Amino acid sequence: MFDINQLAEKIDFVNEIIRLKKEKNAVLLAHYYQTPEIQDIADFIGDSLELARKAKSTDADIIVFAGVHFMAETAKILNPQKTVLIPDLEAGCSLADSCPPILFKRFREENPNHIAITYINCSASIKALSDIICTSSNAEKIIRQIPVEQPIIFAPDRNLGAYLSKQTQREMLLWDGTCIVHEAFSEEKIISLKLEYPEAKVIAHPECEEIILRHSDFIGSTSKLLQFVQSDSATQFIVATESGIIHQMEKAEPDKIFIPAPPQENCSCNDCPYMKLNTLEKIYNSLINNSPQIIMDEDVRLKAVKPIEKMLEMS
Repeated sequence: MFDINQLAEKIDFVNEIIRLKKEKNAVLLAHYYQTPEIQDIADFIGDSLELARKAKSTDADIIVFAGVHFMAETAKILNPQKTVLIPDLEAGCSLADSCPPILFKRFREENPNHIAITYINCSASIKALSDIICTSSNAEKIIRQIPVEQPIIFAPDRNLGAYLSKQTQREMLLWDGTCIVHEAFSEEKIISLKLEYPEAKVIAHPECEEIILRHSDFIGSTSKLLQFVQSDSATQFIVATESGIIHQMEKAEPDKIFIPAPPQENCSCNDCPYMKLNTLEKIYNSLINNSPQIIMDEDVRLKAVKPIEKMLEMS
């Protein structure tokens, strides 16, 4: 009897993906939160801002996006004529899900004098309802360019919004959304780790809750955390963000020690369950089948591209 699982075991997915990329003029973009084997085969690895820039500049005919749905949507928004594939359509985002378009539209209508600066971790429909998109890398720079008399809505991440409000001394109206990974870290366990590793520096993503940020020696976007561990003299780091970034940290600084910040429960909650849905086999299948594709309403795309272009201009 034919067993498809036995066939899959015989396929060299790495070499097949390399072959298919060349054959189809495809590029594989991967977020830092992907598994190490996906990061190692990607043509480009980055955070949301870096990946948005790469998606805009690529001359490939096909973009395979090993990330989550909103990232692949962003690639499609910027590349309407290209085929954009996502290995698993179920690779969503808890933060994006926390901001339904119908409710955000009503929120904007209730605050007509505010401009909406919206974190890139949102759906295309939310981008279409926004004035400027931002990432954790460029959000502070963008907010500082807004006149002080102009009221701001910041969505959808309340933790990032609160951090930016403190950094810029700007009062902003915050949407009440969060990321399940960055909300999971335990203050008590981080304190225990600091006692166990007294020389270690705590580094954290600004999507973490304020109580975690208070214990941090450095706060920054995924790419800035990576840059920090390479430039700082410390040899041990407690890393409060999705654990996938540690692979790149270890590659960049093999002699340093990186300890993933533990979640509140005894689980793998510091691994994004959506990011980890992507696998080499799914990437292979997406290239073979030219599916699943990101399909988008053109009216939504045209509205969504404007705040993204504004972001790239202001960055």
